[in-house]
Amino acid sequence: MQRDLNALADRRFDVVVVGGGIFGLCTAYDAALRGFSVALLEKGDLAAATSSACFKMVHGGVRYLQHADIARLRQSAAERSVLLRIAPHLVEPLPIIIPTYGRGVKGKAFLGAGLRAYDALTVDRNRGTADRARHIGPARFMSRGELEEAFPGVRGEGLTGAAVFQDGQMYSASRLGLAFALSAARAGAQIANYAEVTGFLRDGDSVSGVHVRDRLGGGSFEVRGRVVINAAGPWAEELLAAGLNVRLEPASTFSRDTCFMTSRPARGRNALAAMGRTRDPDAVLSRDARHLFIVPWHERVIIGVWHVVHGGAPGRFTVTENELAAYLDEINWAYPGLNLERGEITMWSAGLVLFGENAPGAVNLSYGKRSRLIDHAAVHGVPNLLTLIGVRYTTARAEAAKAVDWAARRLGMAERRCTSAHRPLVGGRIDDVNALLASAEREYAPFIPGPTVRALVRNYGTEFRAIAEAARRDRHAAARLGDSTVAAGEIDHAVREEMAVRLEDVVVRRTNLGEIGHPGPTALHAAAERMGEIMNWDAARRRREIESVEALFAWRGGPAAAPPRGAMKP
Repeated sequence: MQRDLNALADRRFDVVVVGGGIFGLCTAYDAALRGFSVALLEKGDLAAATSSACFKMVHGGVRYLQHADIARLRQSAAERSVLLRIAPHLVEPLPIIIPTYGRGVKGKAFLGAGLRAYDALTVDRNRGTADRARHIGPARFMSRGELEEAFPGVRGEGLTGAAVFQDGQMYSASRLGLAFALSAARAGAQIANYAEVTGFLRDGDSVSGVHVRDRLGGGSFEVRGRVVINAAGPWAEELLAAGLNVRLEPASTFSRDTCFMTSRPARGRNALAAMGRTRDPDAVLSRDARHLFIVPWHERVIIGVWHVVHGGAPGRFTVTENELAAYLDEINWAYPGLNLERGEITMWSAGLVLFGENAPGAVNLSYGKRSRLIDHAAVHGVPNLLTLIGVRYTTARAEAAKAVDWAARRLGMAERRCTSAHRPLVGGRIDDVNALLASAEREYAPFIPGPTVRALVRNYGTEFRAIAEAARRDRHAAARLGDSTVAAGEIDHAVREEMAVRLEDVVVRRTNLGEIGHPGPTALHAAAERMGEIMNWDAARRRREIESVEALFAWRGGPAAAPPRGAMKP
């Protein structure tokens, strides 16, 4: 996958996609699979904003049972199954333990009935999934003793045990997004990061392409397309207003969804769902309060999610120290045995998610429920333009398919049907992930440390061999960066094959270096040296790149501040 701006400016595409988050990437992938010529333009890096800052969960829709929203439940469970099939190295089942208390809505009988109904509604959830380790199991129950052994210090008054269900978890949200990008590129899509769409080309009333600014080399150019799909997420409405003087009615509301990475070691592979202090006002049947999740991820504990309605510009938010203190207080109240301290939070991670309509100052917030797809010919009299603002990472592929269905109709090619649910992503053609992990470790352990081999397989799937073989030939490519599991050869691969152009791209998104927090000065400087050699950076440029990444981690773990310019967008 190469960044070739000349290839974008020299032709007219069938479909131009604006936005390189998960919804835009899935749209480009689906359209390319159907044989359309596709261009995708992203003003930052691919999967760099909300798509990488999410809670890493692949939700099967169990919460929607409370809303009696069976259609949304079925869609979410189906899309969880799709991701487990097409990217089994990047998505796996996650057992989630829900404590039960007394009788009534907090008790085992009530919760068990709900989970059994959920199992029945998703009885086909494992159909077509070859790897049994990627099957979602049925609900089960734990005794009080088993629960307290798994999570000591759970609130004890009235505690009767727990129910356990399985959902999905991403190994890396950024790499999953990148797998869609790589797959789209191999299917023929032309993709460019740091290429900002500033407006729309017009042919009479119709949209006929976009104006683009190169944020790396400077200069502007045009990309022409028969249809344009605006998948810029929280920035979609800004682009419509600036480029067409078009405004959506009603305007979208976004939540700043926040989770926290910690230095606390995980206790096994189970997650805990502890009841917090706020209610779900839309629930038809509710267990009294929403759950906060204490989740194992990369052998550490991550915690979330906290929702705050965001009323400002999409690129301007932070998490203040007062908010951190309030969130700490709530999680320690919900799970007293955690006893988490501020110094154990290594980084907060947040993005803007389409939300429900809420009164100003509301405490019990209404979540977003449906993605928005707006055909601007029907609504605003502007043909050949669709806006897609997605609501959940899990369902991005399905929502993208709807957008491409629209494009196919506009192009007079409605017979071209979606096949993205059945095609493994790049690296994802794996029948047994555990068998691949074992064979890879046996083959490459003499050259690469075992933890690094396992991380390579999880990040790249079957594509890991390109990096492993380079490490076999060159001991410098096999060297770990600092105390991380990341091999130096991953830097080479990110630059040459995955369109990484800045140090931040490599540290935060292409590799595991910055997944949990700052990787340490040794690893950061080693990554800058390696990348600088490939990119021909001088000493001043390397220093600027390091400073930018340092500022990013300071912003995501320190006191309230504006995001460092160019370091990361929420």
